[in-house]
Amino acid sequence: MNVVYNYQHVTGSQELEAYTEERLKTIFERYNWVTRADVFFRNENTSSRETGMIAEIRLSAPGPRLYAEESHSTFKESVAKVVQQLKTQCEKRKADMISH
Repeated sequence: MNVVYNYQHVTGSQELEAYTEERLKTIFERYNWVTRADVFFRNENTSSRETGMIAEIRLSAPGPRLYAEESHSTFKESVAKVVQQLKTQCEKRKADMISH
């Protein structure tokens, strides 16, 4: 499992990285063709208290890269939503893949 973290206007957190890896673990275990995850954390000033903590994840896999982004009140909530979106995208990609 190769995960690269990038922080923009946010301090790095071991707890957040551990949580993200735990969530991504299911994708790496289920879809062995996913080779790498690039995780981006950004903090953006918004007028709403429910948004602003943005998590973006880009997965490297055969074909076009898989990408999802979410903005919620906490990074953990954003990561959970992003991982759920990526699982859906992986299922679609898996259905499109032809096994020989």
